[in-house]
Amino acid sequence: MSTTFTEADYENSIIELFENMGYQHVYGPNIERDFYSPLYSDVLNEYIHRLNSSLPEEAISDAMYKIQNYENGDVVQKNEVFMDYLQHGVPVRYTVDGEQCSSLAYLVDYKNVDNNSFIVANQWTFIENSNKRPDIILFINGIPVVLIELKSPSREETDASEGYAQIRNYIHEIPSMFIYNCISVISDQLISKAGTITSGEDRFMEWKTKDGNYENTQYAQFDTFFEGMFDRERLIDIIKNFICFSDEGLKKYKILAGYHQYFAVKKAVEMAKKATITDGKGGVFWHTQGSGKSLSMVFYAHLLQEALDSPTIVVITDRNDLDDQLFGQFAKCSSFLRQVPVHATCRKLGTNSTKDDIGLKDWLDGRKANGIIFTTMQKFEESEEPLSERRNIIVMADEAHRGQYGLKEKVKIIENEDGDKEAKIVTGTARIIRNCLPNATYVGFTGTPISMKDRSTREVFGDYIDIYDMTQAVEDGATRPVYYESRVIKLKLDENTLKLIDAEYDLMAENADAEVVQKSKKQLGQMEAILGNDKTINSLVKDILDHYENNRENLLTGKAMIVAYSRSIAMKIYKKILELRPDWTEKVGVVMTDSNKDPEEWKEIIGNKRHKDEMAKKFKDNNSQLKIAIVVDMWLTGFDVPSLATMYVYKPMKGYNLMQAIARVNRVFKDKEGGLVVDYVGIASALKEAMNDYTSRDKKNYGDTDVAKVAYPKFLEKLSICQDFFYGYDYSKFMSGTDLERSRTISGGVNFIVDIHKEEDRTEFLKEALLLRQALSLCSSMVEESLRVEAAFFESVRVLVMRLMNQGHGKKISLPEMNARINELLKASIKSDGVINLFSDVSQNFSLFDPKFLEEVSKMKEKNLAVELLKKLIAEQVRIYRRTNVVKSEKFSKLIQEAMNRYLNGMLTNEQVIEELLNLAKQIAAAQKEGEKLGLTADELAFYDALTKPQAIKDFYENEELIAITKELADTLRKNRTIDWQKRDSARARMRMMIKKLLKKHKYPPEGMDDAVQTVMNQCELWTDNNDMIQEKDEINLNSKVHSFNEEKNFMLVAESQTKYGQE
Repeated sequence: MSTTFTEADYENSIIELFENMGYQHVYGPNIERDFYSPLYSDVLNEYIHRLNSSLPEEAISDAMYKIQNYENGDVVQKNEVFMDYLQHGVPVRYTVDGEQCSSLAYLVDYKNVDNNSFIVANQWTFIENSNKRPDIILFINGIPVVLIELKSPSREETDASEGYAQIRNYIHEIPSMFIYNCISVISDQLISKAGTITSGEDRFMEWKTKDGNYENTQYAQFDTFFEGMFDRERLIDIIKNFICFSDEGLKKYKILAGYHQYFAVKKAVEMAKKATITDGKGGVFWHTQGSGKSLSMVFYAHLLQEALDSPTIVVITDRNDLDDQLFGQFAKCSSFLRQVPVHATCRKLGTNSTKDDIGLKDWLDGRKANGIIFTTMQKFEESEEPLSERRNIIVMADEAHRGQYGLKEKVKIIENEDGDKEAKIVTGTARIIRNCLPNATYVGFTGTPISMKDRSTREVFGDYIDIYDMTQAVEDGATRPVYYESRVIKLKLDENTLKLIDAEYDLMAENADAEVVQKSKKQLGQMEAILGNDKTINSLVKDILDHYENNRENLLTGKAMIVAYSRSIAMKIYKKILELRPDWTEKVGVVMTDSNKDPEEWKEIIGNKRHKDEMAKKFKDNNSQLKIAIVVDMWLTGFDVPSLATMYVYKPMKGYNLMQAIARVNRVFKDKEGGLVVDYVGIASALKEAMNDYTSRDKKNYGDTDVAKVAYPKFLEKLSICQDFFYGYDYSKFMSGTDLERSRTISGGVNFIVDIHKEEDRTEFLKEALLLRQALSLCSSMVEESLRVEAAFFESVRVLVMRLMNQGHGKKISLPEMNARINELLKASIKSDGVINLFSDVSQNFSLFDPKFLEEVSKMKEKNLAVELLKKLIAEQVRIYRRTNVVKSEKFSKLIQEAMNRYLNGMLTNEQVIEELLNLAKQIAAAQKEGEKLGLTADELAFYDALTKPQAIKDFYENEELIAITKELADTLRKNRTIDWQKRDSARARMRMMIKKLLKKHKYPPEGMDDAVQTVMNQCELWTDNNDMIQEKDEINLNSKVHSFNEEKNFMLVAESQTKYGQE
């Protein structure tokens, strides 16, 4: 029995898990079928008839034709067409008594789960551009809706990332399989994640609960993932209601809801069902910013259609730009919603209205059900006349608490134009909305919590439906944490100014009622004058540039946002930046609202709506030159740029406005550790106060994220640990030497830490050095240069050791790639423009088949490094043999293992083990040429090796005879191979008989060497297993067009606002 838990063992355990959930297991090679069709046709045929028994055969044939034939387009476009068939039925036409009829043929019975076939299949071969055999496929009614790629939990060199690369490869090689794919899964037992065909790796997400409970989600087990997501009833629910396409113009993204969205939306729908027949309070849906709230609203609106029998949905926001953003998201998903949302332009159509206007009241009056309309709060305040008294209206309020909803009327004393005081009754916005839609159900959606003091929001909406807090979102990888750095001191503001700023915070706390604003206009004027003072602006801009250029410019894509106190201050900051950096005209821009009173010169800079849209497009494009956006209010809510990691704040903000603004930097992007908010106006106490309403674990984890208190001490601690690991190694030349000395110091550092006796240290160092890098990326502005350079040394060593030890990206090692990686790293971290050339003794490429390279390695001073280099290169070659040549892989595996064991046990010195490895490398190089001498191809040489494995064999046969057997054997296999023969017992038996017959004809093997036949059989199986069955394209007519697929890595997965993710 094997001592390791292999990929096959893991595959079997997953199959058992699915069988326990009621899936039927089939083993691919045992099924007689068409290998060129991705569908399990027999099952599909049976179930399409069963589910559509009332339809005539003509209609079923039409449906089957449509499912299997698609017009031109890439795999994503075809997948979108198929998803529509799967979710809503296939439109069919047929004739009854000479009349044309139309109907829908359903592929899944969503109401009765037991009326469907659920199959888990493994080793399911499919042939298209090449022959592929995905690990596991889930079929529903014969349709391959889920593809699961597993990686061995016990093999160090593979992980879930390799599973992702494999899926991308499948999309190229067997694109037709992905026309039908709903969900793709990668799993190595430790990590299991799901995505769609357009998901980048960073958007594959875990499913961490079976029942919607957020407890114990930190270390979710693989069975939680599979049982939580693929319970039969839940799977068909996800397919029908929680997968949609978002149309981004030139691109379409396929979105799969995250587990937090799925369970929260289900809860919200149940609550809405109760609310429509009781008090109309649908609850508050609090999911922290960045975790996909807008798309949760789309899924909710979609699910309500069936749950509440086509209600009318009114979506309310309190600002036009938010209205546009949310409306845009719904519009992009209109095919999933089965209706096109509309935008109310006024409360009620009047004499001046045009044909393009939509009146909220007229639109509601014109229907009894259905429809989604967007409107702002202001349209309700224009009159108290009811807009509609229907009960089947659901009001979805975005940022539920922002409108300062109040249910009670208040008397306010205000001054009129003549200066006389008047008492005025002011009705709370919530009361006005309630009066306008008295029988509607109200649901609040928010990214920040409702204040404890805010009773009115609860009175309108009721209690929380679901809370997905910061801690959970960060833990799940749905968002990144946000850190804070204070640089107020850099502006040298005097005491009076600081008092004024404090007063501004107090003013905000009073909710800015009209009379309060009146009272403070004078005060605000002073504030504008002080914060806009030329000297202060000069200090501010110089410090921002210093901080940005030295710490943030080379981080990720270098995107940063400056939040200005006012429009005029934004313009001053912009002009000052260009004065100091005249060539930055493309790099920095201002985004703010315009006004008729604006000076002429402003208009060119601010531009019209089209210009702002263009700016938004550029800022979201990771490769554009626009890096710094100066904003006032725009873009502070609902605007997502995942790579944005830095925000400079020069505007007092408080409460949810502050939390919404800083959430611009919490989006997920490949190597982003977190977002950094750099503070110039003392927002620290406002941040702490805003956190008061968050969950207790959020307060504990993120209540104080000042980098001076969190990241900087962590950096110093980790630096000290890394220094301890390198005690005894002098790396001072890295700080003070030439490029050549730096290169040698890095190589020497790697050599030092990969010493055979430092295995534990090395593992710990890799972990600690990564934490060092993460801490430094957040607090680099506080770290003196010498320490930054020292940290860069440890990071360079870490990256190289990772490459060498078969971890991280890129399994093969190439010298140019290593040099490029280290140079890029040093340029970003310490502004080094020098050129590091590692292994300066070694020529440009690492190759076992290059005698010059082997000679250079033997002379390397860094002996530990030489051992690791040779070991890795030999292991790579052995891995290739493992797939092609049974005898050689066995032989060389054994030799390398023996040499390394003797080395580990201290029986060989560094020099001796290098000599053994070099000899082994030479043997491998010589083995490559054996075939040429014998006139055999690499395939044939593998059979020759198998035939001649027992040394004594050559005593019984002439070499020409062995070569003749080899060629006949290879030829027989080529002619008689059938798909999956080595996986099928019957075919395997036939093949074995044929091989034995051939060998017997040549009187092979000699008496007493029966084991030799087994070696030959093993080689035959290996050859068939790894040999592409359609190498000779002319042998098999594929009858299919090659599907092209635009391979970019900026695909999106989890339900989030759609922006480009990580262009890698």
